[in-house]
Amino acid sequence: MAKIGLFYATDTGNTRKVAKMIKKQFDEGEIELFNVKGARAEDLTACDALIFGTPTLGDGELPETLTEFLPTLEGVDLSGKTVALYGLGDQVGYPDEFVDALGILYKKLKKMGARLIGSWSAEGYEFTKSKAFRDGEFVGLVLDQDNQADLTEERLEEWLELVKPELLGETVAS
Repeated sequence: MAKIGLFYATDTGNTRKVAKMIKKQFDEGEIELFNVKGARAEDLTACDALIFGTPTLGDGELPETLTEFLPTLEGVDLSGKTVALYGLGDQVGYPDEFVDALGILYKKLKKMGARLIGSWSAEGYEFTKSKAFRDGEFVGLVLDQDNQADLTEERLEEWLELVKPELLGETVAS
């Protein structure tokens, strides 16, 4: 059985809440949660696949705990490791930097050789610019707990249907 590590940074607690919602969608023992505030390189390497979650703060910044954690990734070989991303943002309050932290994290992990999965449609969102918007879609699941909290559960379930088989290392018959 594949072990998935879900690493999240949180500021207001919303990203942690979503991490717990994700964990409930997996069987016991398949996924382990790590707040990046206390995570170590060994926690990453012990996992077969990874999920990273981050809010976007202020004018499109990473949370401080994630900024402090990123150097930990330097010593970790992510070549070919399956990684899915989710990000939280406020499209009404920050339409010019909507979920930018997700885009910053994506760029960093891609540079490190991670096999990123789980891109997400921008349909249903209203924003001007986003570092997480590439090639017509978001680089991971995007949730807006400030303005669209009522859509979170549905979006999460749909996204997990897409990424769960790959995270668990299951081959999907076509």
